[in-house]
Amino acid sequence: MKRVVITGMGVVSPIGNTVGEFWNAIKANKLGFSFLGDRVSEDFEVKIAASVNDFDPERRLDKKEAKRMSRFTQFAVTAALDALEDSGSDFSDIDPYRAGVICGVGMGDLNLTVSESGRYFEKGPGRVSVFYIPMTIANMAAGTIAMKAKNFKGANYCTTTACASSTNAIGEAFRKIKDGYLDVCITGGSEAVVGEFGLAGFNNMHALSRSTDLERCSIPFDGERNGFVLGEGSGMLILEEYEHAVKRGARIYAEIAGYGATGDAYHMTSPSPTGEAAAAAMRMAYEEAGLTAADISYINAHGTSTGLNDKYETIAIKLALGEENARKVVINSTKSMTGHLLGAAGAVEAIVTALSVQNDLVHRTVGYKTPDPECDLDYCVDGNREMTVNAALSNSLGFGGHNGTICIKKFVK
Repeated sequence: MKRVVITGMGVVSPIGNTVGEFWNAIKANKLGFSFLGDRVSEDFEVKIAASVNDFDPERRLDKKEAKRMSRFTQFAVTAALDALEDSGSDFSDIDPYRAGVICGVGMGDLNLTVSESGRYFEKGPGRVSVFYIPMTIANMAAGTIAMKAKNFKGANYCTTTACASSTNAIGEAFRKIKDGYLDVCITGGSEAVVGEFGLAGFNNMHALSRSTDLERCSIPFDGERNGFVLGEGSGMLILEEYEHAVKRGARIYAEIAGYGATGDAYHMTSPSPTGEAAAAAMRMAYEEAGLTAADISYINAHGTSTGLNDKYETIAIKLALGEENARKVVINSTKSMTGHLLGAAGAVEAIVTALSVQNDLVHRTVGYKTPDPECDLDYCVDGNREMTVNAALSNSLGFGGHNGTICIKKFVK
């Protein structure tokens, strides 16, 4: 079996559109929340989202091709090309069928569906854009990345497992390399559904925070949490076979060493109250990495700021690690700053986890004030924590009962 390392990263997010800007914002506990204002009607119940700001698609795309891409694809291509540049190679010297792209997208382009359906009902079927289908389908992010990266003709597909989409994508890419099918893979996720239609759907199922306080709208594990803040963005990683990376002298951030994927088989939207399947995903990930529960010092939790997720994820962590180890592990939620990026969340949080492992720094769970007796672990609420992080888990728990966990280790030759 092959070892798999991270050699490049790119990010587009509500708190920064480069990895450097993003990591500095993470360390500074910067909040990515803003008021929706005239993007929604005056009587709309949700007032806050986590939108990407100052994004220029023409930094990586020409104007014509950018106009023919949905926002989530623009995000994905930008983050992927940044990650390739960060890796120090375009991989043009390898067999193109050993270079793949696996990208997680949860929903495709809801906003385009709204606008084009309006044209259909007002002006008839002939007025629906010829680009509607290729712009809106979720797999177009992976396909377009390969077109722009040129030499990536290997496995190319999209994982769609709601909020676990990009963690599953990274896990699938890890397995392709570990099992010898690929030498390198561009992987991660992208999402861009901030708009009144998507917000209405999530709000009507009582998933979103209706807070008007930018500092208390996304408060994972807090006793007063009342829903997540919808966000958007993309995270992309270059995963590479270890010997291949070493041979070309690549800079290595960290090693991906394990992956677990399970299904609750319980409910459309609620995690299972037992936490058993989510716990199994965590165990699978650290056991594949050759580790024990005691070796895990940090977990980047799914931590959505919803009542059920945070409670049941806490239960799952205790099951996965055992009560004693669970009380020693440091847990945080990046969503306390970025909001919930849906299909892109796992990828952006994998980047945070890798940088935390590399830099021995765990960021604070921002906004936490009120303890919840049912969430009684160490959620890193008092400030950033400088600590040795040799091995960490990153969790994603998606609607439909999809659980994904990746294990990231400090790179050691």
